[in-house]
Amino acid sequence: MKVRRRARAAVLQALYELDFTTHDPQTAIEARFEDRPLPDAAQKFAQSLVTGVQTYRTYLDSVVGELAPEWPISQIAAVDRNVLRIAIYELLFEPDIPPKVAINEAVELAKMFGGESSPRFVNGVLGSLVSKDRVKIRQSLNVPA
Repeated sequence: MKVRRRARAAVLQALYELDFTTHDPQTAIEARFEDRPLPDAAQKFAQSLVTGVQTYRTYLDSVVGELAPEWPISQIAAVDRNVLRIAIYELLFEPDIPPKVAINEAVELAKMFGGESSPRFVNGVLGSLVSKDRVKIRQSLNVPA
C-alpha cells in the first residue's frame, strides 16, 4: 500500500476512535503510528489531516448534510462518515491535493474499511461536491481561509 494511503488509513482509524471516545486527537493518531510506523513526512501529513478534520468537523458535517440531505450525519456509518470528512477536508482545505486523488483515495478507503455500498456512496457524495463550486461552498459555510 502506498505511504500516503497508509497515512490516510491511520487517520481514518484515529477519527473512528474519536467518534466513540473522548481521547486526544494527537494521542489517537500517534497510537496508530505505534501499530504501523510511517515515514516522518507521512506522519506529519496524517497529523495534519487529523487536526484539520477535528478543527473543521462541524463544517465538514454541514457539507455532508448539504450533499446528502437524505442521510443525517448521525445515520451514516462511522467509517463512511469519517472517509467523507477526510476527503471533503482535502477537497476544501488542501489545494495541493488534486480532487481526483482525494476522491480516489476516499473510495479506496471505503473499499478497504466500509461496507459493500460504501465506495459507491462515498464516490457519489464527493462527486456532488466536485460538481459544485467549492469556493461558494466554503463561503456559504463561512469556512475561514
